Amino acid sequence: MAYDLIVIGGGPAGYVGAIRAAQLGKKVACVEMDRAGGTCLNWGCLPTKSLLKNAELYHLLKHKADEFGLSFDNLSYDWGKVIGRSRKVSDRLAGGIEFLFRKANVDYFNGEASLLAPNKVSVKDADGNVAEYDADKILVSTGCVSRPFPGFPFNGTTVIGSKEAMVLAEQPKEMVIIGAGAIGVEFAYFFNAFGTKVTIVEMMPNILPVEDEEVSQTVQKSFIKDGIRVLTNTKVTGTQETAAGVEITVEGESTEVLKADVALIAIGVQPVLPKGMELETDRGYLVTNDQYQTSSPGIYAAGDIIGPPWLAHVASWEAIQCVEGLFTDHQPKKVEVFPGCTYCQPQVASVGLTERAAKEQGIAYKVGHFPFQASGKAQAVGESTGFVKLLFGEEYGEVIGAHIVGSEATEMIAELGLAITLEATKDDLEATIHAHPTLSEAVHEAASQAYGHAIHIPN
Repeated sequence: MAYDLIVIGGGPAGYVGAIRAAQLGKKVACVEMDRAGGTCLNWGCLPTKSLLKNAELYHLLKHKADEFGLSFDNLSYDWGKVIGRSRKVSDRLAGGIEFLFRKANVDYFNGEASLLAPNKVSVKDADGNVAEYDADKILVSTGCVSRPFPGFPFNGTTVIGSKEAMVLAEQPKEMVIIGAGAIGVEFAYFFNAFGTKVTIVEMMPNILPVEDEEVSQTVQKSFIKDGIRVLTNTKVTGTQETAAGVEITVEGESTEVLKADVALIAIGVQPVLPKGMELETDRGYLVTNDQYQTSSPGIYAAGDIIGPPWLAHVASWEAIQCVEGLFTDHQPKKVEVFPGCTYCQPQVASVGLTERAAKEQGIAYKVGHFPFQASGKAQAVGESTGFVKLLFGEEYGEVIGAHIVGSEATEMIAELGLAITLEATKDDLEATIHAHPTLSEAVHEAASQAYGHAIHIPN
């Protein structure tokens, strides 16, 4: 059977690219080894948000019930149901992707794909049966998996990655998390909220090291207040499995051995290259040109497999750029402006330049800052930790960066991504009426504060 496009990988790049090509009237097939939706839907973005919502609710009831005038006896939780709810969410959403495939007339194959030629793919199903398919174009979107710590391989029980962390049958009493990026920080919040003693180890000076320094420090203070031990500027120099779990030797202000039931490795990801033909790579990731074409004409790639940023929404955007470039007169673009989000509490969201990046690029800028402590809505809902921080180019006043830490930060960031895309200025943000009372008013106030116009805090 021949196709206009065969997509290898059914994650945020693959399924979106497949459906978009079908919308353009093309005959499309998508091959996925695990389940439609890929890592994001089944083992990443979405099931973790289910777990984090459980943690947020339990933490709220445990620590703030009296503030809201609530009282009850014997607050408890069922670990199996916490984990089970997350799996149900994934199952429901994966079924939704399969439904979208059927509605779009995308042929969906569950199996392992191999590149036989620039226009030929084989698919081996669970029973070992192999079928071959021809395609005018092939889109590789095989994604990434958790990167193991050198000399300390995953074993699925005491040394785990994010996938295993989502389905632990028993809650660990103590956990060491190596790596304080978004994944490490989110799991630190989740396990700590339910009472696991968590130590997080990060070799950089701050947790969430790619974020604005002030944002990172705010999250760190909140974590320490909640009982999470945070070790920054700390290297792991030794690892060992023991009968009781793990022992991790670290060197920071001092050298010590951390003992725990489980070590969660969250030091990043590594690419999953397609089988078959060898394509040009750079540090393991597929190299693509401005059209998303790999080193082999006819084979294209999008999503995590082509390198950072490793974000589901970027992967989907890239796949659409690629597919529209293949089948329309659209000129594909490579990602430039994109939001990054971390879903612990307080949440973190950012888009555009940090102060550090602006300084490195020699860009003159102004900073607007508004704390949620001064927000009526934040006070009303009991979520006054954090702030909105905006960066404006000094010459024209355009938004060049936005950083939010606090409740619903991840929902608020889209306005500022749009502002950067449209080259909106501080005048545009000030001229836009923000509903009262809302957390998003902090965006308006931060813009005003940068130029001495803020009403609700001193300028």
